[in-house]
Amino acid sequence: MIEVTRTDQYVRNNEKRMPFHFGNVVASEGAHHFLEIELEIDGECADGISMVGIAPLWFLKDPDRSLPEQNELLIEVFEAACEHARAVEAQPTAFDLWHSLYERQAEWAEGNEQPPLLWNYGVSMVEQAIVDAVCRHEETTFAEGLRSDALGVEPGRIYDELAGEDVAEYLPDESTREAAVRHTVGLGDPLREGEIASDDRLDDGLPQSLEAYVAEDGVDHFKIKLSADPDRDAERLARIEEVLEESPLESWFCTVDANEGYDSVEAFREQWERHASDPDLAPVMDAVAYVEQPLPRSEALTDGTREVLTDWDGRPPIIIDESDDRLTSAGRALECGYAGTSHKNCKGVFKGVVNACLIEKRRREGDREYVMSGEDLTTIGPVELLHDLAVMGSLGMDHVERNGHHYYRGLSFLPEDLQETLRDAHGDLYRRHEEGFATLDIDDGRMSFGSAVDAPFGRDFDLDPSRFTPLAEWSTDSMYD
Repeated sequence: MIEVTRTDQYVRNNEKRMPFHFGNVVASEGAHHFLEIELEIDGECADGISMVGIAPLWFLKDPDRSLPEQNELLIEVFEAACEHARAVEAQPTAFDLWHSLYERQAEWAEGNEQPPLLWNYGVSMVEQAIVDAVCRHEETTFAEGLRSDALGVEPGRIYDELAGEDVAEYLPDESTREAAVRHTVGLGDPLREGEIASDDRLDDGLPQSLEAYVAEDGVDHFKIKLSADPDRDAERLARIEEVLEESPLESWFCTVDANEGYDSVEAFREQWERHASDPDLAPVMDAVAYVEQPLPRSEALTDGTREVLTDWDGRPPIIIDESDDRLTSAGRALECGYAGTSHKNCKGVFKGVVNACLIEKRRREGDREYVMSGEDLTTIGPVELLHDLAVMGSLGMDHVERNGHHYYRGLSFLPEDLQETLRDAHGDLYRRHEEGFATLDIDDGRMSFGSAVDAPFGRDFDLDPSRFTPLAEWSTDSMYD
């Protein structure tokens, strides 16, 4: 039996490479929340940790709330999840414990009118710490914990069609140990070095423009953001295509992400078909593997959207992301004509594993394309990225969107001893930069993370989060200039 006996919360402000502008607020620090959890497992004590970003904008997207207000709401979600975790009665497995916590948090959130993507972020934060503790206690990797049933995952608890199924039947026999870095090209990111104004040039030893990332890291997988403005997107897609065609790359691969930008499925279809028929955009449109979350979460899974998508014979593979906010959202998306969903630990580790099983089952039975993608909400070290890659490897991802290293100067924001610890424990993933700090090691567009696959839930070192600021002593004001 497993129960939560203690939760301690800490925060660390980590300096960004570039400030984030939100209205009249400028955030130069990226705050990260650390949870240290203590479990009692069959009478024995087990400790685990998790790390998540204090970054509510993707979860909320509420223009009527200021960034400080949204951050305070997120902290409220974290504290509620910890309180509910301590109140859950002892459960037979980590999966049972997570499921009970999910139900308690959902009931609380309904009374507080919390959006599901936000309140579940608190659940996933605790879930990751539980998985970390159980894997370390059992001295097993995440993948082995899934296959040996040490974590107790029951897919049939979420989808009836998976009742009695073993996750090992649908997951790869071996975890991937390396993957292509799918580099995000944001709407405001410079494409060429010459576009960067002198005042905006970082000169910190790392790439800044798309051109530089291709030249220095050899990336050939890309995630291109769309604005849902047809003319703006056509112009930017053409410029991206030009940069990539002029580069030394022999070939390249891309996905596009609209981040809920289109008002309706009809508007998305009209723009997609316009771009697809434009001969000037043919190289980039032909390279698109799938489209991520074009519609607002309020419109994405409606009957009206389902009718349009299922009747659209030439539709590209489309996946949900922000709409994947409840346990059965992926199943509903497949009914609506979507190809699948994304995995992010922030949306739920066990939910992502079950989604992968569902999609693989449908792929084996069906005659259309299905997609389970690996996406990134700016995950970074020392803990968050390792947990993420342990799951991505278990799901067999061979390319993963990586975004966090664009916004931080490697791990230079961490104390030197912790940087050295990470390099020693995960030398395949991190290297020592010429200027002395630890940074992600991207070689020919790929990253290796076998050390994370082989470690208990990705983390092959000890970390005492109490070296950071206790949550009770931290203020959201410390993030802003």
